[in-house]
Amino acid sequence: MPLPVSRRAFCAHHYRDDPDLVERGGSRTWITRGVNLVIAVTEAQPGAVLARQGQPDEYMALLPDGTEALLTAGKQHIPCADEILAIMPPAASAIHLPKGGRIVRFFTSRATDLAALAVNAGDYAGRPDSDVAPLCDWPAPPDGFRIRVYDLARHLTADGPRIQPRVFRRTNLMVNVFAPWHDRRDPASLSPHWHEDFEQASLGLQGHFIHHIRYPWGSDSTRWQADEHIACTSPSVAIIPPPAIHTTQDVGEGTARLVDIFAPPRADFALRPSFVLNEADYLVPEGLEAAAKRSGGAMSAWQTGT
Repeated sequence: MPLPVSRRAFCAHHYRDDPDLVERGGSRTWITRGVNLVIAVTEAQPGAVLARQGQPDEYMALLPDGTEALLTAGKQHIPCADEILAIMPPAASAIHLPKGGRIVRFFTSRATDLAALAVNAGDYAGRPDSDVAPLCDWPAPPDGFRIRVYDLARHLTADGPRIQPRVFRRTNLMVNVFAPWHDRRDPASLSPHWHEDFEQASLGLQGHFIHHIRYPWGSDSTRWQADEHIACTSPSVAIIPPPAIHTTQDVGEGTARLVDIFAPPRADFALRPSFVLNEADYLVPEGLEAAAKRSGGAMSAWQTGT
């Protein structure tokens, strides 16, 4: 049984809330953070340029709707027009959106300018969180930092299982871009689980969801917390602290699309052969398997679902 949880889950309802940042030109960005991660969802105006200067580490960009974009960093200029996930290098880079559209970016909390603008930034002000494993960098890619682009459609299996994980990682963050769900999850076959020392962020891109959260009880009944069943539509971001027991259920009609984000990367996913789809681009740290077994954390709560 997991230990009691020190804080409650949080859900940002972008579809109903005002943006946290309005760029010059009118592009609107909603920002949510966790202990180690920052998620920025932008509805970009035509001609928008999302630039980063002095970015301390890599970040990811998801073009979920086939938004047309030009990715630039150094001498690299890569046009994109499909549903892709890109990894952008540290330092200076830019994403040009000539026709506008929706784009999602995944940062670590080292992007302090964005973390400070998050709708829930106050929850983390001056408050260390010892329940979450510290952010750490795994080895740099053997061929160096550069723009990397992954076509998500290549990893979609038409006759595969309902929940198809599509896991990618970089040096210090991991995402699971689930294949779209067209039929609803069986309410008799959910997957409640918990993580000992890492936080989960769940980004709803399309559809309606209920995040079921159960807070384990300890011996001190004055600290017991009631279960939550957080209903939201898309786009939205749920931040689920460890070791809360949780599962997500898609409800209503139509297509549902969800992305799970973890920082640092999950050892259990990284150690499963061929599970991380870009594992050839990044090395795992030496001794990772032994360390994961000693911690008893991520390895003991492995789930491919959500």
